[in-house]
Amino acid sequence: MVKAPLVTLNNGLTCPQLGLGTWLSALGEVQRAVKHAIDIGYRHFDCAMLYGNEKEIGEGIREKIADGTVKREELFIVTKLWNTFHEREKVVPTCKKSLENFGLDYLDLYLIHWPVAQKIHGELDIHLPFKGAVGIDYDYVDTWKGMEGCVQQGIAKSIGLSNFNSKQVERVLQNATIKPVMNQIEVTPNLNQRKLIKFCMDRDVKITAYSPFGSPARPWAKPGDPVLKLDDPKLVNIGKKYEKTACQVILRYLIQLGVIPIPKSSNPGRIEQNIDVFDFKLSDEDMKIVDSFNCNGRAVHAEELKGLPHYPFEGVEF
Repeated sequence: MVKAPLVTLNNGLTCPQLGLGTWLSALGEVQRAVKHAIDIGYRHFDCAMLYGNEKEIGEGIREKIADGTVKREELFIVTKLWNTFHEREKVVPTCKKSLENFGLDYLDLYLIHWPVAQKIHGELDIHLPFKGAVGIDYDYVDTWKGMEGCVQQGIAKSIGLSNFNSKQVERVLQNATIKPVMNQIEVTPNLNQRKLIKFCMDRDVKITAYSPFGSPARPWAKPGDPVLKLDDPKLVNIGKKYEKTACQVILRYLIQLGVIPIPKSSNPGRIEQNIDVFDFKLSDEDMKIVDSFNCNGRAVHAEELKGLPHYPFEGVEF
């Protein structure tokens, strides 16, 4: 059994330095994936109301608690407030709805999924979450006040951000009573985000890295988009040196950048491989080779949100 080392957050609580992502994990397979992950040592699970699978994930978690494999306090469960629930008065009830889905009493970390607020437009679609995005001009600082209410009510131990740029992070910090512990952003060799990582870390805000392999299954991929090739000879050759796969090299690279990767998989073998990255260290030279992939190649650019208030990827350096 491999367990990820713990990272200490700015409120003194800890978070495992690698987790299991669950976006696009289909109903029927996500419960098995979560149970297998717990059996082999995973303790950090990244979820979101948008993904539509909180109930199944909760069933898997509760089963493993009930059979004595793990205690609730050993787990780090993360979920996110979707864009259509940004109004301050909606935040606590939405958090409670996620807890009801999971069948749990508290979250370890609750994140604002995006800084952009939207109106509800039909059912949430896990595959095309921004389809027909109708934005509203709602200040995420007011949303943050609702997030603080989740901590005050004891339903979330920690709160944080996701997809916030440096100016947005700074604005939350300036107006926060309870400081965000985390900013969850896309980090890959194609988009290594070194400037935003440093900016957040200088302010004692940790970084979770989503889509570490460039989100190859993303439904909106277009021809000509930057692709992170997992069979790239540079990655494969580094892997051979350490007797690791290219994917393991990427995860190790992210860990050495100081971030917390959350690779998604439902494949038992890959789930095992993804956490087996704490027994080797990339040399400075190998880190530079992986750095050379950086091309600002964002996979999750949320183009449908462009032009809406608080869209995070325009008009700011990082």
